[in-house]
Amino acid sequence: MKEITAMSATAVAKKIKEKELSVLEVVEAQLNAIKEREPLYNSYITITEKEAREQALLIQKLIDDGSLKDSPLAGVPVAIKDNICTKGIKTTCASKMLANFIPSYDATVIQRLKNAGAILLGKVNMDEFAMGGTTKTSYFGEAKNPWNPKHTPGGSSGGSSAAVAAEEAFISLGSDTGGSIRQPAAYCGLVGFKPTYGTVSRYGLIPLASSLDQIGPLSRNISDCASILEVISGYDPKDETSINQVRYTYREALVDDVSNMKIGVPKLYLEEDLDKDIRDCFMGAIKTFEDMGAKVEVFDLDEISYSVQAYYVISCAEASSNLSRYDGIRYGHQAGDYDDLDELYKISRAEGFGYDVKLRIMLGTHMLSSGNYEKYYDKARRIRSLISRSYEDAFKKYDIILSPESLTTAPLLKSKNSPSTKKHRSEILNCSVNLAGLPAVSIPCGIDKKGLPIGLQIIGSLFGEKSLIQAAYSFEQTKPYERPGTLID
Repeated sequence: MKEITAMSATAVAKKIKEKELSVLEVVEAQLNAIKEREPLYNSYITITEKEAREQALLIQKLIDDGSLKDSPLAGVPVAIKDNICTKGIKTTCASKMLANFIPSYDATVIQRLKNAGAILLGKVNMDEFAMGGTTKTSYFGEAKNPWNPKHTPGGSSGGSSAAVAAEEAFISLGSDTGGSIRQPAAYCGLVGFKPTYGTVSRYGLIPLASSLDQIGPLSRNISDCASILEVISGYDPKDETSINQVRYTYREALVDDVSNMKIGVPKLYLEEDLDKDIRDCFMGAIKTFEDMGAKVEVFDLDEISYSVQAYYVISCAEASSNLSRYDGIRYGHQAGDYDDLDELYKISRAEGFGYDVKLRIMLGTHMLSSGNYEKYYDKARRIRSLISRSYEDAFKKYDIILSPESLTTAPLLKSKNSPSTKKHRSEILNCSVNLAGLPAVSIPCGIDKKGLPIGLQIIGSLFGEKSLIQAAYSFEQTKPYERPGTLID
């Protein structure tokens, strides 16, 4: 079992095509790993064991007759964040509000994975409605970090990262609103990729903040990420924010060469209150790129210092609007005891939503109220435009931008939340990317003295995924993937 589940997605797909492994054999190995490890890690909310076996037999036939010969993911088991709709399978957003919701349709990314022959293993844990960074807000209990189960796997895509790091899935899909793919990837020693806004369809993604949300993959190496991005990217008429571009061919960017790259490092990131191990690792990464022939410069990008304030105003405002549909009648949990319609709304929402969700709804409603729209929301939109223009100017000079992924490694689950100031400073590293709609990837960079992974973030220009993949692949050759030593075999 260990030998199979420890493989990369592309390696297992190759063995299936070469008939060294059957699809059912791979699925059974993966399900056995889930049964053994899931009581410790709590990565999954729903496990689709029966469906996975049935799908394995169907996909095996398609592989055997050559129908899937061009797919890089044929026969590969995947896990899906539980805010992405799956037909006939519960999609809960880790909330009591949607604890029994079963969609009648597949999200576009799910349909594309199925067409590519991927096998759905189940829906993974997350922060409630993607609001949080630890999975502590999940109605189904928090997930654990496979590197050390006493630590958080991050969030909101914490179950996605924990499942892949615990070898309970080869790859996983998450969603990223302000770092929710990249931060958990860094905490769990994985590659987490947030694509350019609009390149991957959001149809079927239950939204937090529609102008910021983006679906993306988590995997153990950049090659797997490039493969899954090729499958899920592309124009979708069902998503009005989808961008109509030519076919995405990301795997051709898997080239070990950064000799002609110009890399920028914002001075602001070097001035942040980084843990010593993270600072040392980041400076080492800069030297690695220089040793490989890239030209690295420190430059000013001070405009991003306003990104956290703008992010929270915009995300809370959009969340309050998006979550207004959950009223006990149209969608979601319905109270059992009420006297009138107003009471039905109030009690249903009070019972169905957790504390963090209620807090963001109230903040967002306040910011959109009469007299506050111009003061908060409109100003945040102007700051967002300023940040986007600043990045645009930076990418006229640099191919990619480097930053640490987080100020710290994964905190203890039992620790109190980080002090507000430090938590918000850490979010500068992530949320400005979403405000500008840019692609970014977190890749493993090293291990701290506590034995926890450290992530390096690479940011690209709009539609600059290929530069990110090339830089990440080149760096990855110097630091191969490390498997958590705490896994139950």
